[in-house]
Amino acid sequence: MFTRTLGRSGIEVSAMGLGCWAIGGPFYRDGKPVGWGQVDDNESIRAIHRALDLGVTFFDTADVYGCGHSERILGQALAGRRDKVVIATKFGNVFDEATRQIIGADASPEYIRRACEASLRRLNTDYIDLYQFHIGNYDLEKAPEVRDALEELVAKGKIRYYGWSTDDPERARIFAEGPHCVAIQQRLNIFEGNEETLAVCERYNLASINRGPLGMGLLTGKFTPDSTLPEDDVRRTRGWNFREGEVAERLKMLEKLRDILTRDGRTLAQAALGWLWARSEKTIPIPGFKTVQQVEENVGAMRFGPLSDEQMQAIQDLLSGSS
Repeated sequence: MFTRTLGRSGIEVSAMGLGCWAIGGPFYRDGKPVGWGQVDDNESIRAIHRALDLGVTFFDTADVYGCGHSERILGQALAGRRDKVVIATKFGNVFDEATRQIIGADASPEYIRRACEASLRRLNTDYIDLYQFHIGNYDLEKAPEVRDALEELVAKGKIRYYGWSTDDPERARIFAEGPHCVAIQQRLNIFEGNEETLAVCERYNLASINRGPLGMGLLTGKFTPDSTLPEDDVRRTRGWNFREGEVAERLKMLEKLRDILTRDGRTLAQAALGWLWARSEKTIPIPGFKTVQQVEENVGAMRFGPLSDEQMQAIQDLLSGSS
């Protein structure tokens, strides 16, 4: 099995984790969807079990995904196998479980303690392996207070390590100063990402946990200019348009990249994951899923491993317009 180390924790995990945003089902912010549409909980559990059977040991969720629902489903699926896996979750968003509405944000030490206890209950576990701050643009001056609160949770045995889900390198550096910070979660894929934030991870020996490794599905190749999205899909909220604008341009570029990405027998999704592994030894992509089939395809990427140097150079040449 292809594995990676979770930063300076020394914990070995599968080189790919599962991102559990989509299995939370619908939830909303200011009346707008921030979930991935309807979900079948039984299929979610089957998919997690399949991932376990295929060697996945790292699962990333957040308390806000489905306003508690994702954590509950993950906790159910991992019952009896807790000691075999590494669980990452997040805090910082305040939400109403009954209405599935995000109603604010809070990073006070008191709230962090309450949020941690609530996540422990939903996940049905005594400890969280990786507890991540979910407010990516939080006030820099107040960030050390959050970090100190997390160190207290480590001391109490509630969490083992912590990190920050942020694309900002300066914020990443502040958390990196904490003894038990082991990861920064950043948006990173063939088309998106912050090189400086990845450099912070490499400098401080932190895992770069990659959200959006498949470009929110764009890099799977399943979309065309005629594709549509459900009304309750977060990508509609973000203004996705397959016929014009940035998304449409990336679709066109993906077609140009297709031969390079798939020439060794990989699917596009598997190649997108392989690109991340080739980009840095610190990367751990966490593609989302709703079905067993999606899990099987994504986990299949680990059989191929990183893209070759030649593939990486050819991709860079195309993206930079030099070929």
